[in-house]
Amino acid sequence: MEMKFERNSFGKRLKSMLSVDFRRMFTMPLFYIMVGISLVIPILILVMTTMMDGTVSVNPQTGVETVMEGFDSTWQAIGSVSGEGMMMDMSLTGMCNVNMLYFFVAVFVCLFVSEDFRSGYSKNLFTVRAKKSDYVISKTLAGFVGGACMLIGFFVGAMLGGAISGLPFDTGTAGIYGIVMCLLSKILLVAVFVPIYLAVSVAAKQKTWLSIVGSLCVGMLLFTMIPMLTPLDSGIMNVILCLAGGVLFSIGLGAASNKILRKTSLV
Repeated sequence: MEMKFERNSFGKRLKSMLSVDFRRMFTMPLFYIMVGISLVIPILILVMTTMMDGTVSVNPQTGVETVMEGFDSTWQAIGSVSGEGMMMDMSLTGMCNVNMLYFFVAVFVCLFVSEDFRSGYSKNLFTVRAKKSDYVISKTLAGFVGGACMLIGFFVGAMLGGAISGLPFDTGTAGIYGIVMCLLSKILLVAVFVPIYLAVSVAAKQKTWLSIVGSLCVGMLLFTMIPMLTPLDSGIMNVILCLAGGVLFSIGLGAASNKILRKTSLV
């Protein structure tokens, strides 16, 4: 009797790896904590800044008065229009918006990956069932989905926060189309940041603190491009640019992550 061994193709290996990673991600308390925080933050920001809008604080040493300025519209929590987004706005309303979540994604990816190396899961995985390229692709996709869920959670929270605080929902020059394209662009832009965080994480391995610090430092360098690529009045070109950037970064840094795993120890 002739015995036939089924070939473990790339597609089957990747499907198995994706199944494992997504099952782990959706059963991790970390994922729901991060999404929950992303949902609550905009509610707190919009409600508290609206309550404190116009409040004057005085520096006792210099006597300089500072007036607290809140949000004029709910959509400011999502972004700013093109003209405003070209400059780095260091005001409260300019910094406390959805763009901060790209740093949350860094923390999520670093914790997700470092747990694999700290527990010995990755070493066992590469020994018995998966190639390092499968691991990189699967982790990139899982990180992208996790980041997208956080952005969607923030958007829902912003809508709730705007309604609770009584802020207007007037779309202004952006329009509904621009806001939809803006949100889609921001989600696709996650695919640019996740490969960066993954490359840093596989280099740091079980050293979680090092991967988080490294990822946040790199993220800070790229932070200024977010409002320029994803303004509130985005169009189809913004979506295409973010999609192209995500594909290029995923391929290029994915190859780098694969090489790091091949050339370094897994412990």
